[in-house]
Amino acid sequence: MSAPQFEPLGDDALLVRFGVRIDAGVNAEVHRLAAQLRDLSPPWLRDLVPAYASLAVFFDASCLPDHDHHASVAGAIEALLANRSTRPVGDSALHEIPVCYGGEHGEDLVRAAHALGLDAATLIARHSAPVYTVAMIGFAPGFPYLLGLDPALALPRLATPRTRVPAGSVAIGGAQAGIYPRESPGGWQVLGRTPQVLFDVGRAPPSLLQPGDRVRFVPIDEATFDRMAVSS
Repeated sequence: MSAPQFEPLGDDALLVRFGVRIDAGVNAEVHRLAAQLRDLSPPWLRDLVPAYASLAVFFDASCLPDHDHHASVAGAIEALLANRSTRPVGDSALHEIPVCYGGEHGEDLVRAAHALGLDAATLIARHSAPVYTVAMIGFAPGFPYLLGLDPALALPRLATPRTRVPAGSVAIGGAQAGIYPRESPGGWQVLGRTPQVLFDVGRAPPSLLQPGDRVRFVPIDEATFDRMAVSS
């Protein structure tokens, strides 16, 4: 892994860039550094925002002794990277997300399977087989961008985005998998829906899934979906 690049983000943040592409190894480095910084918890650290290939580090300048605050934070991070953590990336929370595939909950399933040269049952089996990693949270509060999709299941986004995608919709967009935490517009191919609540402002933290967490999709039938939806 080459040395990261540092870019100022305004007066109180630094972007640590490990690369410019979607790559599981690069994303693992992002989450490894984030875990090291959280464990160390320096007094200047305010927040961390992981992305696919970068980590935004927000700091409190008043806690830094040097005038060049960005250089101080970059130096601290370089020292951490010189002693890379051996923490396994898989040593994170694993969430089993129930999904009712197809029908009214997954209106694109049959069409997507046809486009991939599969039947619906095979697409469901292959989509639910991997353990995904939450590469980042973005687009909307609590929306997880998931790494780990079988490359053979990559699907283009819809030519015309929908104005309404139901909360809990489980979808594919390009080579990415994701879950819509709340009703919103969207252009990803919807394969199913989960009754699980991914984002709740009354919960601490509000987002069920956190960057670096792992996700496994568990197929359920409509009766189970309805029962779980009532109790959630």
